[in-house]
Amino acid sequence: MSISEADLILNKDGSVYHLNLKPEHLSDTIITVGDPSRVYRVSEHFDQIDFEMNKREFITHIGKYKGKKITVISTGMGTDNIEIFLNEIDALANIDLKTREIKSRKKKLKIIRIGTSGALQEDIPLGSHLVSDYAVGLDTLMCFYNLPQSKYEKDIAEGIKETTGVGFTPYVVRGSRRLLEQFGEGMIVGNTVTCPGFYAPQGRKLRLELKHPKLIESLNYFHKDDFWITNFEMETAGYYALAKMMGHEMLSVNAIIANRIKNKFSKSVNKTVDSLIKKVLDRI
Repeated sequence: MSISEADLILNKDGSVYHLNLKPEHLSDTIITVGDPSRVYRVSEHFDQIDFEMNKREFITHIGKYKGKKITVISTGMGTDNIEIFLNEIDALANIDLKTREIKSRKKKLKIIRIGTSGALQEDIPLGSHLVSDYAVGLDTLMCFYNLPQSKYEKDIAEGIKETTGVGFTPYVVRGSRRLLEQFGEGMIVGNTVTCPGFYAPQGRKLRLELKHPKLIESLNYFHKDDFWITNFEMETAGYYALAKMMGHEMLSVNAIIANRIKNKFSKSVNKTVDSLIKKVLDRI
């Protein structure tokens, strides 16, 4: 059964609608970053850049690093953008764009997010690198998908709902164990909360009153056995959930640039991010 033109929108040149990419632009390993300017900070390490595409916040560079073909793409912030990115990158891999039919043989991609994050535990230092084992989604993206979750994941989700009083049940999902073993050596292994915003959803107060003024404190203290929440950002849970359902290997690695418990922000963000970029590239 073919997918309709309204469900899978293609540009006149046959590329997918938002990313403006074709299947030949795909590589088996994809690095994603939120900030479009960070694409250049990744690709500056490439031996060569073979292809560039700029479309909205989605900037793509494809090249080689130590002889390996790598794609780096910016996604912008938030799980809404991640939903667009992963659906279109999966379409490039697993849908025949000419016939609009799903391929019988599925391709498994390796996707590594390099992002920034704030720590939620006092003992996580600024400038450290953290790899996300589990992700907790405080966004509503999974209200629109049938995400399978283990009993353990559901129990954590219910516990976070009760502890924070957010009024809805978060979703919890684990990232790729295979990629964690490949990329996580020497990093802090943690569990990441994904928030649907940067200010109130992360406990920041400017002019508006917070509905959940003790959110940071609640997340800091919550634990189930040895499961503690270590950090938060705005994309990882969406990545982990969609990649799990699509059958891709997905991992999020984080440059810790703030500690919300100590109310400290890094003065050397670029240094921390650049060292994480180089670490990931060398482990591909």
